[in-house]
Amino acid sequence: MHGRRHGWQGPGPDFLFGWGGGGGAQQSAPPWAQPGFPFGPPPAKAKRGDVRAAILVLLTEGPRNGYQIIQDVVERTEGGWKPSPGAVYPALQQLSDEGLIRGEEADGRKTYALTEAGRTYVTENPPEAPWSDRTGERSKGDGPGWPVGETAAVFGEMAQLGKALVQVVQAGSPGQVAEARQVLGDTRRRLYGILAADIREEEA
Repeated sequence: MHGRRHGWQGPGPDFLFGWGGGGGAQQSAPPWAQPGFPFGPPPAKAKRGDVRAAILVLLTEGPRNGYQIIQDVVERTEGGWKPSPGAVYPALQQLSDEGLIRGEEADGRKTYALTEAGRTYVTENPPEAPWSDRTGERSKGDGPGWPVGETAAVFGEMAQLGKALVQVVQAGSPGQVAEARQVLGDTRRRLYGILAADIREEEA
């Protein structure tokens, strides 16, 4: 219908980055399915007690709801660790059962704060912020690591770009695919132009 390839799945994500070129031989999993692709080893998994420690550290700074706790951890680890709700909320319940925190409903969300017993506990047993180790583990001085900050954001955008490109190739008309190729070419030239601009400034 009007040039659209309905029912044709086309190349999946495995055509990206040059993988999946065919040849008949059975191929291994695509590179992004390999551990650590493409930036080195994946971020370390949470150690036992990390979620609990993170909650206590954050609540010493002020009340927070579960969503805010998750977002604060993501921010402080520069995207290197995002605890799941399935880990955070049971930990909050456990701390509440121990009498270290209390939850109060506000605007449809339960906000948590340290109790007097919780403040005493934190003073006597200072929790270690787990993000201090995680950012250090990924520093460039420690060898290959997981991207952080703007670098992580760039590769996040790259992943989204790949998804959009797959959709265009699978569902677009030949004209739309050709337009997508032009956009990619223009983008590639602009990226190289960013580097070229720095070189020109250094030579000036």
